[in-house]
Amino acid sequence: MEKEKTFWIRISFVISILLLIVKFYSFYITNSTAILTDALESIVNVVAAGFASYSIYLSSRPRDDNHPYGHGKIEFFSAGVEGVLIMLAGLFIIYQAVYNLFFPSGLEKLLEGIILVSFSGAVNGILGTILKRKGKKLNSITLEASGKHLLTDTFTSFLLILGVMVIYLTGLNFLDSVIAIGFSMYILFSGYGLVRKSVGGLMDEADPVAVESTVSAINRNRKNIWIDIHNMRVQQYGGDRHVDLHLTLPYYLDLGQVHDEVEELEKVLEDDWPGVMEVFVHADPCIPEKCCHYCQISDCPVRKFSMDTKIEWNALNMSKNQKHYHELSD
Repeated sequence: MEKEKTFWIRISFVISILLLIVKFYSFYITNSTAILTDALESIVNVVAAGFASYSIYLSSRPRDDNHPYGHGKIEFFSAGVEGVLIMLAGLFIIYQAVYNLFFPSGLEKLLEGIILVSFSGAVNGILGTILKRKGKKLNSITLEASGKHLLTDTFTSFLLILGVMVIYLTGLNFLDSVIAIGFSMYILFSGYGLVRKSVGGLMDEADPVAVESTVSAINRNRKNIWIDIHNMRVQQYGGDRHVDLHLTLPYYLDLGQVHDEVEELEKVLEDDWPGVMEVFVHADPCIPEKCCHYCQISDCPVRKFSMDTKIEWNALNMSKNQKHYHELSD
C-alpha cells in the first residue's frame, strides 16, 4: 500500500515540474496575467508534490516510543501546507492583477498560449482523477488532497481558456486582470478548504465517515450478548485507524468468556479495515435493574425484567459516555 502511494506521488511530482515549465513558457510568450495565475499555481503543485512525497514516506514508518499512534498525522500537516501555499498564490495573483489594471502591458500570441494551457489542463485532469481515486482506495488524505488540487487546477485552467479566448476575440485586454482576480478568489476558497480539513485532522476532529464505517461494521456483526457499546472514539490518520470503546456484557461471564467476546469484537473491526487497525475495548458489566429492558439475550439466567425495547446502535448513542439505558429514562 505504501509503495503504491509513493509511486503515484512521485509521478505527480515529475509531471508537475514538466507542466510548470510549459505554463511559464505560456506566460512568457503571452504576457498574460491570467495565464500567470495558472503558472503560479503550478509552483504550488511542485512544492506540494515534493512535500507530499516526504509526508507519505514519514507516515508509512511504524509507530515507535515517541510516536505510539504512528506518524499518520503528517498527512494532515502536508495537506495544510498545500492549502497555505495555494492561498498565498491566490493573494499574489490579486496583487499582480490589480497592478496590471493600472499599468497594463500588451498581450501577445494568445492562441499559442491557449493551446499550451489546454494541454496542461488535460494532463492535470487525468492525473488528478487518478490521484483522487487512489487516495480514497488507499485511505491517503495526501493523495486525495493532491488529486483534488489538480482537478481544481484543471477546472480553473479550462475556465481560464474560455476567458483568454474572449480576450483574443474581442481585444478587451483589461479583461485579463478581471479574469485573474476572479480565478484568484476561487483559488483562495480551495486553499481554505484544505487548511480547514488539515486543522480538523490535527485537532482530532470527529471524522463522520470513519465513525459511520465503524458503526456499520459493528451492526453487521452485532451479537445478542453484546448488550451495548458506548463511549466509542474513532481516529484515523492516513491509512491507520484507532478505535476505543466500552462494551457492556452480562455480569456473570467469567474472565475467559469476557476476553473471548472482546477479541471477537476486535477481529470484526480489524477484518473490516484494509489498513492498520488498533482497537482498545473496555468491558463493562451489565446492571440487571437497568439493562434488562433492552438486553436481547433470550435465555439469560439472571434476567429480572422482560425485554420491552430494542435500541438501534448509531453514531450518536455509541459515542456517548453512558450505557444505553439512559436513553430509556430521557
